[in-house]
Amino acid sequence: MRETLHMITVLGLICAVSGFSLSFLKETTAPIIAEQVLINVQGPAVHKVFPAAENDPLAERKDFSLEDGRTVTVFPYKKNGALMGVAMENSGPGFGGDIGVIVGFDLARDTLLGIGITQSKETPGIGTAVGEARFAGQFAGKPMNVELSSKGGAIDAISGATISSTGTVIAVQNAAADYKNLKNAIISAWK
Repeated sequence: MRETLHMITVLGLICAVSGFSLSFLKETTAPIIAEQVLINVQGPAVHKVFPAAENDPLAERKDFSLEDGRTVTVFPYKKNGALMGVAMENSGPGFGGDIGVIVGFDLARDTLLGIGITQSKETPGIGTAVGEARFAGQFAGKPMNVELSSKGGAIDAISGATISSTGTVIAVQNAAADYKNLKNAIISAWK
């Protein structure tokens, strides 16, 4: 009986120390991971959407809260000191999981400036083509209510990657909905 009690005590202590260590490690590394995602994942996508930006959209980003409790990071695009557009990330369901997309919006025209893929587990060579210029390039200058041509819209899906194409369009539509909800707050934030 005494050995069993001793074993339970030792295992309980090991579990407690392990749990504390993992919790501490997660809390310590979370900001470092977020910074690396910003620099190595979101950064290239934002720069793809805003190639002519005269500011540093990553450094000037701001977080906004939506009514549903989500927080959205918004990246500003400035030219000659004026706010020309913003970008934000959203996602849509793909074949291999969610497809993350940075979507740029022209503030004056309420049109799309472009997209950049931030997350994709799609089939290499087929579904991953949503990040290539032949697909992603179709979004620039389009109205925010984009849709695939098979559904009456102006975006041509990638042959053999309909699910990936649809997921990308859904991500753009989701970002457009967030943009509409936040537009006034965005304009006020960068006045």
